[in-house]
Amino acid sequence: MTFSSAYRPDPRLPRLGPEFADPVQAADFPQTILRFRHQRAAGAVGLDTLRDEDWRSHFGRFKPLPGNLEAPLAQRYHGHQFRVYNPDLGDGRGFTFAQLREVGSDRLLDLGTKGSGQTPWSRQGDGRLTLKGGVREALATAMLEAQGVNTSRTFSLIETGENLQRNDEPSPTRSAVLVRLSHGHIRFGTFQRQAFLERPDQIGRLVDYVIETYYPELETAANRRAALLAAVIDRTAAMAAGWMAAGFVHGVLNTDNMNITGESFDYGPYRFLPRNDPNFVAAYFDQTGLYSFGRQPEAVFWNLQQLAGCLALGETDQAPLVAALNTFGEVYRTALAAAMLRRLGILAESPEADLALAGSAFRALATGGDALRWEPFFFDWFCGDAHRAMAGPRRNIYKGPECADFCALISDRIADRPERLESAYFAKADPQELLIDEIEAIWSDIAERDDWSAFEGKLADLEVARVAVAARL
Repeated sequence: MTFSSAYRPDPRLPRLGPEFADPVQAADFPQTILRFRHQRAAGAVGLDTLRDEDWRSHFGRFKPLPGNLEAPLAQRYHGHQFRVYNPDLGDGRGFTFAQLREVGSDRLLDLGTKGSGQTPWSRQGDGRLTLKGGVREALATAMLEAQGVNTSRTFSLIETGENLQRNDEPSPTRSAVLVRLSHGHIRFGTFQRQAFLERPDQIGRLVDYVIETYYPELETAANRRAALLAAVIDRTAAMAAGWMAAGFVHGVLNTDNMNITGESFDYGPYRFLPRNDPNFVAAYFDQTGLYSFGRQPEAVFWNLQQLAGCLALGETDQAPLVAALNTFGEVYRTALAAAMLRRLGILAESPEADLALAGSAFRALATGGDALRWEPFFFDWFCGDAHRAMAGPRRNIYKGPECADFCALISDRIADRPERLESAYFAKADPQELLIDEIEAIWSDIAERDDWSAFEGKLADLEVARVAVAARL
């Protein structure tokens, strides 16, 4: 077994103690068929040199990694689900398998699972993941990363050889276990559980752990809880802004699906917008549109309010927490402008001008009609190249009155690294998209013919797009 010298284990979660997580065992699966390994992500944590048989051993059978967690840990948490409090949550089909340092950044990262079997928190569930769910998550994380959104990465996908019964898809259906590489799995719901139990001492313990582990720059803050809340607000607002610029609808913005590092994760009934529609919902069970595209910032803020309530437990002076919460609107607007500039590939000018440009882009997308899809708009206008946009297949839309305001505002903006347009990716007529019909077609090939070529091809294409947008040529 070969481990790179870049592999640096740092198992810290046990420091929180037994109140926060339970040691568990993974399910014993009939098969471990490797369907996907994220080689670039593996290189970031020193696991890229593993042979496939060792990969299956660690991420299908969950043999402990050397020097890492002795046993997987299923974390305990509560949460609001569609704003109804549920004290019967926790890691019901996943666990934290390992913690390790990232090459370059030195960030602590987790390897967490989805579909790894039952835990004390499974709530009569089978603890399994459908293969289709794993395929969908791998596609979502690749697309979001290509768009510059702070997201977990799908590290491994292994088919496990079981037949699962599900109410929301044809059954029996194939099973899988997924491993994600994530910047932590401490959730808003982790704090909610301790607040529910009226344990201000454990809230304090959790604050200390989170600051030491993820926000060391706050160690000397005069008010550690308020400083932590402000930092989480900054990162969470940036995450929400990234979703909005990406035209992404998460679908299930419950407090147990929000983590304190502001990283997007846990992709169930997500969708990418075909075109701008604030009322678009991803989950068929979201009957009221609570988590629709346009309401995502509001949902995120509501969740932050619940976190603030937990941090207030035992605090005599809650004014600093209220003050931190009151910054969300401005922080979010600034983050949204920055996210839109990043997607358009142009440099910042002034807060007022940047917000005006972002607003005009949303309006152009809203009024451009069915022919103006989300991704092609940003693709056409990347680096603010009006000549390229006006010569492309959607030129007639951009010449119309609906886009006049946007065209005027972007005309004198300065491109950020315009050499990126030299990539062959931008010589194409259309960008990479990830709409529901394509996802279903990819799955159909797998389900009906065990043909993985479309899945593998899509991931390769999304990597080309990511490099073209992010690269410094």
